[in-house]
Amino acid sequence: MTDAVATEINYADLVERLTQRLRLRTAPLALKLFETVDEMKAIKGIRWPAAGVRFSMCQLVGQARWLGWTLGATHENVPANSNCGGVMGLNAPGTKYLDGSMFHGVWFATIEASREHQAQMPRVPHGKYVGVVLSPLASGRLIDPDTVLVYATPGQMVTLINGLQHRSYVRYQFGTTGESACADSWGAGLATHEPSMSIPCYAERKFGGVQDDEMLIALQVSHLQEIVTGLDWLASHGIRYPIPPYGIQCDPAMAFQASYAGKL
Repeated sequence: MTDAVATEINYADLVERLTQRLRLRTAPLALKLFETVDEMKAIKGIRWPAAGVRFSMCQLVGQARWLGWTLGATHENVPANSNCGGVMGLNAPGTKYLDGSMFHGVWFATIEASREHQAQMPRVPHGKYVGVVLSPLASGRLIDPDTVLVYATPGQMVTLINGLQHRSYVRYQFGTTGESACADSWGAGLATHEPSMSIPCYAERKFGGVQDDEMLIALQVSHLQEIVTGLDWLASHGIRYPIPPYGIQCDPAMAFQASYAGKL
């Protein structure tokens, strides 16, 4: 039983259909940015990090994802003036980030490479939002979220993309930031509202609970609606997840005939 919130979209049903088709480990996570803390406090069941404790943003996302919490966070809950808040627009990254000195000698051998890493990082512009609330989409606590995060294995992810493309084809282009890859998922997703897939970075795997075989995509709810429609359509044509291996030494004619009957 989810928290009942009047909405035209049945988030719980949407999540159930997606999870069943893709056999996801964890349910999609909704993110919504807020301009005031009072708006955040009005959300049913919201909890906050303990006073004085600062988590990385990927830890906060991981807590909401794995523990099912509805969690609020502001700049005071993440490392000060860092990319943890900066990617979501909760703060402007400090000089030591932007000039490259923070990551120089850690991730990058030259100050120039480190500085370019920061300059090219997708971020929500700073100044409008003070906080973010993270909550399982199915709970219905965040109506009209700004983005939804779906964690999936490569096989699940390509099937998801196939569903998204099934009747309105787009060749999606996804970039990679490397370390700080949260900028490629929720950073780009929040900034552009376009599907934004990432290879989660070292920090997301070390601190955020992301598994070694997982990828991450940020989507709009409208994308999810198209995906579940597409997954149902593909399933009706024999294309489903998991993808059964046919074998590397078998003549594929029989398998092709099943899908491409009359076309070969």
